[in-house]
Amino acid sequence: MKGGVIKNTQEDTMPTQVISLSDMYGTINSPNFPEPYPKESEVRWNISVPDGFQIRLYFLHFDLEPSYLCEYDYVKVEANGEELAVFCGREDSDTEQVPGEQVISSPRSSFSVSFRSDFSNEERFLGFESHYSAVDVDECRDRNDEDLSCDHFCHNYIGGYYCSCRYGYLLHSDNRTCRVECSDNVFTERSGVLSSSDFPNPYPKSSDCLYHIELEDGFLLSLEFDDTFDIEDHPDVTCPYDYVKIQAGEKEYGPFCGDRPPGRIQTESNKVQVFFHSDNSGENIGWRLSYTSSGRSQCPVPVKPLYGQLDPVQIQYSFKDHVLVSCDPGYKLIRDGEELEHFQIECQKDGSWSSFVPLCEKMESRRSHRSLPSILRNQILY
Repeated sequence: MKGGVIKNTQEDTMPTQVISLSDMYGTINSPNFPEPYPKESEVRWNISVPDGFQIRLYFLHFDLEPSYLCEYDYVKVEANGEELAVFCGREDSDTEQVPGEQVISSPRSSFSVSFRSDFSNEERFLGFESHYSAVDVDECRDRNDEDLSCDHFCHNYIGGYYCSCRYGYLLHSDNRTCRVECSDNVFTERSGVLSSSDFPNPYPKSSDCLYHIELEDGFLLSLEFDDTFDIEDHPDVTCPYDYVKIQAGEKEYGPFCGDRPPGRIQTESNKVQVFFHSDNSGENIGWRLSYTSSGRSQCPVPVKPLYGQLDPVQIQYSFKDHVLVSCDPGYKLIRDGEELEHFQIECQKDGSWSSFVPLCEKMESRRSHRSLPSILRNQILY
């Protein structure tokens, strides 16, 4: 037979003829077909085609000795150790398991067909004729096998398939998972929001993301996760698959996973790193957190000048808070001998204000001072 390799094995007392077939199509017949098959005969055809193909088998003629559960003569089809079908009997009978027009498909790229006859063939049964052919597997349509499916886009071709990703994603080394580059994120604003990629849609697989929050020395960062929190977890092991970790100075928080967000995290640092890891499986939607900052030091509440105003008025003031000093109508700010419309002071890192609060003087009094001789004006002002 074309493409076949024949060898004999011994099973119990009946020799088995093993035929290996590797062509993309071919014919399998019982021994001596179309003449009656011999008694005490056993043949096994092992069919193998390239990966990316399945094998389909169908029968054109079938005439075997009928028996209960095919215990005498039979044809058996198997794949990967699993029995796909067992046939015996005649086509004009409806009491046995005959193939008829049934097409048997292999789950993958190989299977075997076995024929066996016992010690008698009194009615001279003719046996069978069958054909097999390799057919392309549309891996993109059959996505039941997670090991074969693509994260984003699947493209089928004869004998195989390949995956591609949406814009902004990179194909992982497994050639099916789409990951993201997400380690160049630096946040420098005093407050903000960061989240896993695509939140609230499922986050990318096989990715390692590092988010940096970096504020000026003198600030302290606080973090708070949204109630919507969904990271793949395990009932018995702490976060073995996907997790988020937080590094703030010398202190580490986490790992965190599951569906319950951690509580508010008040760090003692002006720099925080948020690290998120995902493995190659799962469809969880991820996380989002908000961060805020406050000054490490508090400045004393400034006293507003007589006939003046402070804006804003707060119970307490922290590093980098600003206060605008202004005067009531008819008055001017006086600082170092200069008249000002308004003046701003800033809370500094050491807990002191950048300047003292200037005074408000009545504008008429200021003009009368100017009309005096310079020596007297200086005495009044200083």
